[in-house]
Amino acid sequence: MAILNIRTVGDPVLRTKAKEVQEITDKTRELLDNMAETMYAAPGVGLAAPQVGILQRIAVIDVEDEHGLIELINPVITEYSQEKNIVEEGCLSIPGKSAKVIRPARVTVKALNREGKEFELKAEGYLARAIQHELDHLDGILFTDKALAEE
Repeated sequence: MAILNIRTVGDPVLRTKAKEVQEITDKTRELLDNMAETMYAAPGVGLAAPQVGILQRIAVIDVEDEHGLIELINPVITEYSQEKNIVEEGCLSIPGKSAKVIRPARVTVKALNREGKEFELKAEGYLARAIQHELDHLDGILFTDKALAEE
C-alpha cells in the first residue's frame, strides 16, 4: 500500500466532476486500499478519489463508529431527511480552514463495494455528514461552497 499525495484547493482536479467506475478491477481495489491508508495517515475521516488526483466516483470513510471503514464505488444518495444540522466542517484538501455547513441530518446512500455488489447504507449524524461531504467532492464541490456566511 502507499500514501498518496492529497491535492489542495487551487488544484483544478478538485473542481472536476468524477466519472463512474465502469469495471471494478484489482487496480480499483488497490486504489481503495491506498486511499484508506492515506486517509488514516492524514489523519482524516473521509477521502474522495479526486482528492488524490483520480477522477473516479470512489470514496472511503471511517468516522470510527460501528461501521468501521466504508468503501463507496459509484455512490448515490437516494434519500435525504428534511431535518438539517449545522456543524463545523474541515477538509484534507483545504488545510487549516473550517466553516459551518448546513446539511441533512440523515441520508441513505447506495453504492458498490470492492467486489461489485450493490449495498445500501442509512446514515445519520457525523457519518451522514461525512458521506455528503465526500460525495460533494465527486461533483467538484468543496465544503467552502456551502459554508454559511459568518455573522
